[in-house]
Formats: sequence, structure tokens, C-alpha cells
Amino acid sequence: MTRGWQITLTDDEPRVQLVELDASSLRPSADAPDAAADVEVAVTFSGLNFKDALVFAGNAGVVRRSPLVPGIDVVGTVAASATPRWMVGDRVLLNGAGAGETRHGGLAERAFLDGSTLVATPAVFTDAQAAGIGTAGFTAMLAVLALERHGVTSGDVLVTGASGGLGSFTIALLARAGFTVTASTGRPENAARLRALGATSIIDRSELDRPSRALESQRWEGVIDAVGGQPLATALAQVRPSGAVAACGNAASPALTTTVMPFILRGVSLLGVNSTFTPPALREQAWQRLARDLDPATIESVARTVELDEAAECAAEVLAGRVPGRLAVRVDPGAGV
Repeated sequence: MTRGWQITLTDDEPRVQLVELDASSLRPSADAPDAAADVEVAVTFSGLNFKDALVFAGNAGVVRRSPLVPGIDVVGTVAASATPRWMVGDRVLLNGAGAGETRHGGLAERAFLDGSTLVATPAVFTDAQAAGIGTAGFTAMLAVLALERHGVTSGDVLVTGASGGLGSFTIALLARAGFTVTASTGRPENAARLRALGATSIIDRSELDRPSRALESQRWEGVIDAVGGQPLATALAQVRPSGAVAACGNAASPALTTTVMPFILRGVSLLGVNSTFTPPALREQAWQRLARDLDPATIESVARTVELDEAAECAAEVLAGRVPGRLAVRVDPGAGV
């Protein structure tokens, strides 16, 4: 039997339970759209992302099967494999790819996964550190890579939602790459931490979360936006000619009310970042860059570890916006940090 969290949608409140699960209930059904499950992983750590918090709350837009084991991040060791790519004992990780949404995820002691979506855990990271990075750090790296592919390789870059896990890792990665980073946050008490991560200046969220003109003073070569809504619209109006905005979150709002002026008068590009269905080659590239550019000490400053039985309570804190940085979840009680 496997210990794990299970979310069951009902007509009333979702049923959220820490239960014992058998292996058959963890395997995807044969008629599932992502039924491939050729690798069994003994899970050591998972994480608590905003999306995971929505699952614990029973958000039907995220919970695409019921019952469901949440956890869009999976870190552990291969326990069985039907593909030559992975051998028993290999350290592997997964971010997204339907885990914790359309198929069972990482908040259980066993996960049955599609081997083509897995990445070898970089040797420079412990399992706890890899989970501390999680989807937040993975998405941050994808956003940095998106700016670089567009040709934004230096200059002033704005990071919105800077106090969260995604924003925190984005600051550290941009600073490491040589950018001058401005962090936008609604939590002024986090200013010292954001500067320690590499931000050279801090602005209050209210400077962006306001009605904006079609075009404003040119401030940014690039933007990495984790919040959407009005802050994104304002940031777009402030990007310099031929600059770019990488959009990777909607913590403020999924809506975007703007004009075409930044695009047709300044040649600004809006780049979408989808961390869920990232192609395997790009997954590998992102984790190779994380291994090269992210100091493990930075992970310790951004992420803290909680235990599996604390996950539901912590998810409510994440949803309420009371958790700075990242939460890694120790799924295997014997796993070290």
C-alpha cells in the first residue's frame, strides 16, 4: 500500500484525505488520454504550487479526474521501468505533463509516469533541492530562455510577482545571467530577501496595478510576468522597442486588457510560457541550465520543506497568498533534506 493524498470531487465540498492507496488505483486507466505509465517512481519529494493549492480546494478547472492524487512535481528514484531510457535506481524528476491534473501526481509514495516526460535529477541537487526548485524554478528558467531566444540578453528586466517562488527564482537566474533586475511585489517586508537574490531595485505592485496608457515611458528590455491582469498590461506599455514579455502566470488575473500599440509601434513581443507540456528537449535544456546557473544556497533561501501530512493545511496558506517562496513536501519520511 502507498500513503498519499486523494482529492475526490463531490456535489458539495471536495473530499480531501490522506489515505492508503493500492498500486492498481494509482495507475492510469487504459482509456485515459495520457495513459502511458512505463516508469514506476518511488517518490521522495513533491511540492506545493499554486496549482496544487487549487487542486486541494477542489477547483474543477484543474482537477480533471476524480479521485486524484495531487502534486505537479515529482522527485524520486526509479523503482521499475519498462523503457530502456531509465534503469532501476535512476534519480528522476517531473514537472507538470499532466501530473496532479489529468493523472495522479507526486503527493503519494508511488507514482506511475510516462518515461518520456522524465528528466534525470542533476547530480548537483539533492532530491529536496530539486523539489524546492520544482515547477516554479523550472518555469522561471523557461521564461529566461524565452527572452534569450528572442534576443533579450542584457539590460533592465522587470519581474512581477517577485515574492513568490517563480518570481524569486527568476530574479536569481536573471541576475546570474547579467541582467539588471527590478522586482515588483506587494510585500515590502520581502525587499531585503529580493535584493539578496539579485534584484537591484524594488517597486510596489501598485505602480503596475493601475489603469495604464496605451504607451508609457520606456523602461524595460524585457519582462517576466507571473501575475497577468492589469500589471501585465502596464508592463507591456513600458517595454522598449523590440523588447519582449514572457508571460507565465495569472496570480492577479487571467484577463488582459491592453491595446495593440506596444506591438505595432514598438515591436514588442508577448511570449507565452507553458511549463506543463514542455517538449522533452526543452525540459532537458532548462534543467541543465538550472544545474549550471542556480546556486544550491539560493534554493535554501527560497524553499522550505514541510511533511506530507501538512500538505492540505499548507495548500490553504498558499492559496491565501501567505507563503513567500516555495514549499517542498517530504513524501518519503526517511528522505533527508
